[in-house]
Amino acid sequence: MDNEYKILREGGSGEIVEKKSRFIGVTKPVSSEEEAYSFIESIKKEHYQARHNCFAFSIRTNEGSGILERFSDDGEPQGTAGLPILNVIRGAEVNNIVIVVTRYFGGTLLGTGGLVRAYTDAAKEAIDASVIHTVMHIMAVKIEIDYTDVGRINYIVMNKGYETEAPIFTDKVSEIIYVPFEEKDSFAKEITEATSARAVITMVEDMYR
Repeated sequence: MDNEYKILREGGSGEIVEKKSRFIGVTKPVSSEEEAYSFIESIKKEHYQARHNCFAFSIRTNEGSGILERFSDDGEPQGTAGLPILNVIRGAEVNNIVIVVTRYFGGTLLGTGGLVRAYTDAAKEAIDASVIHTVMHIMAVKIEIDYTDVGRINYIVMNKGYETEAPIFTDKVSEIIYVPFEEKDSFAKEITEATSARAVITMVEDMYR
């Protein structure tokens, strides 16, 4: 299971023209195969006059442990459209994304190499116009400390740049801290040492965010 990976957060679009053929690339964030095919169908309806609506998608499954990939040439010569689009996705190392590249034929045949370049470039334009987010494997760690330990714990957390929830003040101070999964044990050890074992540390939730 990866400690971090990239997903599409916001879709984008881009267009290139090659020998009067228009190639329009569009991306969309998706989390399931059904979502991907629904988007593909919506693009086909929008561009019903286009000769080809080629696509590829890549979706993380099982909390990031697997990847589902699909692609289609949609009538273009085999290997000239869908796979080049998928290779752009793989090259960007981004998941939970579908890309559809619509082609309006301009009257001139582009040949195998020309098609591969055109679909690749249109897919790249679409990804470049999109917003990509890095998802990290995180452990939500709850700490309960004495008021006298707040300063040194805040110093440790701030130096590490960890995200935190607002602290809760009762007879103790409790706080949720989001720690990279691979650092959770060393962080717990550091907090224990800094508070002379006064801190109560609880591993609350293993998550991706």
